[in-house]
Amino acid sequence: MAAARFGADSLSSPISVVALLKRDRARALVRAAFPRRRAHLLAAKTAADVDALLLRELVDVVLVDAGAGDEANRLIARAEEFPSFPFVLITTLLPADAPMVARAAAAGVVDVLVEGVDDSVARELVLRRAFSTRFERALATPPPMLHLDTPLQIAVWHRVVRRAGRPVRTDQLAQELSVSREHLSRTFAVGQAPTLKRVIDLVRILAAAELAKNAGFDLRDVANVLGFASSSHLSSTTQRLVGARASSLSRLRAVDLLERFSQAAFGDPDAS
Repeated sequence: MAAARFGADSLSSPISVVALLKRDRARALVRAAFPRRRAHLLAAKTAADVDALLLRELVDVVLVDAGAGDEANRLIARAEEFPSFPFVLITTLLPADAPMVARAAAAGVVDVLVEGVDDSVARELVLRRAFSTRFERALATPPPMLHLDTPLQIAVWHRVVRRAGRPVRTDQLAQELSVSREHLSRTFAVGQAPTLKRVIDLVRILAAAELAKNAGFDLRDVANVLGFASSSHLSSTTQRLVGARASSLSRLRAVDLLERFSQAAFGDPDAS
């Protein structure tokens, strides 16, 4: 039956992990906890490498090997500029590590991975703090104003939200749900529900608003990591969907954007 077909979805997308690694034990911990099937792991040798990666793609978590010395200290100092992305320190937690742990806590590093911890424990600690996980949890239930009530609509919502603002095409969603693209587009926008395109764009704007609150990003960076063609594309999408300038995203809460989206839909030809 259709209800069973589009029921709860247990699939999860691999998280994106950036790791500044210096010591072999830290590398072994990270590789064991985050194998390829569970994470997209990007290893960096310097703090500058991590900076470049943060501006290149949407990252879920940054792992910092305390053994990287000055490079670790440089990266730790950047944590407060990217509150959306948890920075986690990997350490032996010996007395000699105390000064760096204290600096990490003061700079906004959210947790510590102690070498020797079980792989599954390390993975769970990081996963529950990952950007995509928190974004998905915050939007687990479709907002009532969107009128997404059918099993198909809810299944689509979950898949779009799970990507946390990353681009997704209608044909990708259709393939995941084992339906045709035409069927998905036609049956999604029933009743008072918006079109699928508008819902995808809305979720991306919600993610953009979250990222815009990070001091380490400007609007061009936000557009880049979320896969918009340009900052102008992000701006035009924001204006079309919520009637606001993209420059105001850092000041708008999710509830504000949803309210603006609902109001703008009445006069937007794309809402049909």
